[in-house]
Amino acid sequence: MDSGEKSAIDAIITWVDGNDPKHKLKLEKALGGKTRKKIPGADNTRFGNVNELKYSILSIFTFAPFIRKIFIVTDDQDPEVGPYIEKYFPERIGDIRIVDHKEIFKGFEKFLPTFNSRSIEAVLWRIDGLSDNFIYLSDDMFLVREIKPENLFIQNQPVMRGTWLPKPILRNAWNTLRKGVHRHFLKNPDFQPKPSFHVGQWNAAQLLGFKWSYFFSSHTPHAVNKKTVEDFFSRFAGILEKQISYKFRHNEQFNCASFYYHLEIKKGNRNFAEPSFSFLHPYGRKAGYIERKIRKCEEDPKIIFMNIQSLELCNKEEQDKIIGWMEKNLKL
Repeated sequence: MDSGEKSAIDAIITWVDGNDPKHKLKLEKALGGKTRKKIPGADNTRFGNVNELKYSILSIFTFAPFIRKIFIVTDDQDPEVGPYIEKYFPERIGDIRIVDHKEIFKGFEKFLPTFNSRSIEAVLWRIDGLSDNFIYLSDDMFLVREIKPENLFIQNQPVMRGTWLPKPILRNAWNTLRKGVHRHFLKNPDFQPKPSFHVGQWNAAQLLGFKWSYFFSSHTPHAVNKKTVEDFFSRFAGILEKQISYKFRHNEQFNCASFYYHLEIKKGNRNFAEPSFSFLHPYGRKAGYIERKIRKCEEDPKIIFMNIQSLELCNKEEQDKIIGWMEKNLKL
């Protein structure tokens, strides 16, 4: 492998079209007759989209042209990205590949289909031809400014964006109490608390031996060294198999980005950085929310990433406002 290949950085975007009839049938079968409200992680909004993928891809090609390839991970679906890649970046059309879940779950097909981002993210490193250093993101994450490779990797080690937090003692105690009440008094033995972003990250840290604090990461693209992850799971295959066995997000799973960061920290990596992102959850907000968020993004040069959650729940005016700004920012 030459030096150019060694320094290559690929990107992975996870994507699903929840409106696809085939996907809906698979999901309903997996629910086994239970309503989505009864299974945390099965909410409609987890599978919705309004073509955010387009802007996620174009933002990478615009602001991180050093990214070698983009892999789009799906479940037997076609995001049909060709037309707009041909229009805006025709020279990069060969740098996009659609990856089916069957590829990354090879040998673990018994766990398919899955509707669980934490399960999927645990096996992204198994993509054929993936570079040793890669980033992964969901299709509701975007770059908003030009970045350099060192914003993602320094001396071949991932940059970890977040902050240290104390062990979530109160959250864990509350979840334990709720489970006890539901199982012993409300006769609901299958009750699970809604999978917590914080608890999922603490689960990762605790699994790797952290006692009192954890490095809390945010909704940004996550940098990963494939060899670090591959080495760990080759030694502890049972941990991987348990993680990917859940069809829907579960409170006992770990957050994968946090898990990968804590693996790096145990190796001695100290490439810590600020989150440097703008978080938008525009549905149901008061007037002016979107404008304030956009203005802050434009005025703060430290913001290089943006995460927009549940955009499909917004009305057309709100969607147009956000998408219009992204097109303007990308100079489309």
